[in-house]
Amino acid sequence: MVCFCFLVDQTKKVRRCKPVAGMCSRCGGGASVADMKTETRFCHVPFYWRSWKAIMCTFCGSVLRSYH
Repeated sequence: MVCFCFLVDQTKKVRRCKPVAGMCSRCGGGASVADMKTETRFCHVPFYWRSWKAIMCTFCGSVLRSYH
């Protein structure tokens, strides 16, 4: 009997952000434009990553709009 165990996770990190005009539709907090980095790891070894921009809330952290 063979048993495979794979550990795959994905993390999102904010690299830079600057405030913009606007408010969050969910909590009413301020908005900011952020440079995001998504990293997918397999058994703690990163094998895929991408950088993208997003408008996110500074209070609750939700992504309001993304630009891939």
